[in-house]
Amino acid sequence: MNKVALITGVTGQDGSYLAEFLLKKGYQVHGVKRRSSSFNTDRIEHIYEDPHIEKRNFILHYGDMTDSMNLTKIIKDVEPDEIYNLAAMSHVHVSFDVPEYVADTDAVGALRILEAIRLLNLTDKTKIYQASTSELFGKVQETPQNEKTPFNPRSPYAVAKMYAYWITVNYREAYNIFASNGILFNHESPVRGETFVTRKITRAASKIVLGLQDKLYVGNLDAERDWGHAKDYVKAMWMILQAKKADDWVVSTGKSTSVREFLKLAFSCVGVELSFVGKGINERGLVVSCKNPKYQLEIGKEVVVIDSNYFRPTEVDFLIGDSSKIRKELAWKPEYTLDQIVKEMMASDIKLMQKDQYLQKGGFDIKNYF
Repeated sequence: MNKVALITGVTGQDGSYLAEFLLKKGYQVHGVKRRSSSFNTDRIEHIYEDPHIEKRNFILHYGDMTDSMNLTKIIKDVEPDEIYNLAAMSHVHVSFDVPEYVADTDAVGALRILEAIRLLNLTDKTKIYQASTSELFGKVQETPQNEKTPFNPRSPYAVAKMYAYWITVNYREAYNIFASNGILFNHESPVRGETFVTRKITRAASKIVLGLQDKLYVGNLDAERDWGHAKDYVKAMWMILQAKKADDWVVSTGKSTSVREFLKLAFSCVGVELSFVGKGINERGLVVSCKNPKYQLEIGKEVVVIDSNYFRPTEVDFLIGDSSKIRKELAWKPEYTLDQIVKEMMASDIKLMQKDQYLQKGGFDIKNYF
């Protein structure tokens, strides 16, 4: 019989890539999605199966990480071989605005899944992957960061994820559950949420060169992150649950890049060279050259501006991971370079923004048909 997997947060970036990956592996995949008055399934439309199909391999359930009875019922009905807990309120800056909700969803939500496995007597059957984060390292105690680096979280999101990490370890040791943490460093893709800095940059760069936006407002340009591709990282998630024993694993590229350099990479994909002038809050990104004749940008045009509203109350300045453990023991390694990731994101967003530009210039408008 095919393995059965349950993915919380299936409509997110990682959930959608993981569902696609597992379906190709022959799994029956169940996904948990929140009820919403608007559609939020764009990322999984290509693998969606109509409920009227008799034998489906991709099945969706309404659920919420704050509802223990709901989660327990889903797990009871599905009896999964593997659970991937990817659901979370994962925007670090926003977590300062909704700290209680983040704690309930990201911290206690993980506990609800672990406790359901215990109460349903699935401890010998079900393996659990808990999505952890490099934000746990926060104000880093050593560089690079590995599985033994002390945690020093700097946001409500990171603190909630720290609880989820340790409760996963606790249930593994107390009840012999196969429960593993994947401490994933930042990972991006064309379907990354629009409010995350990388996707915010590629969307804005695309709009600016197409004349749909004047400039981009960002926060800390000096922040450095270890950026990989979500496709590489969901493969790591699966490999972690195929390991001989449950454990905790750092997943990273081992290379760190600043937000400023990411900006330069994004604009360079469309033939625009940026130069940064000024310091601190007064730093600005200016157009030095525009080599692509399709785009008309004035030399010296200000396209990047600092906005202090985007600074976190407590900043995480530098993260870079040491993933030698998973590379050695599970033979995982990233296939995408950062250049490839940025080019893929820019190509996707240029295509999306060209569609918007077409509509704004009098292209197809559904209103004309009603």
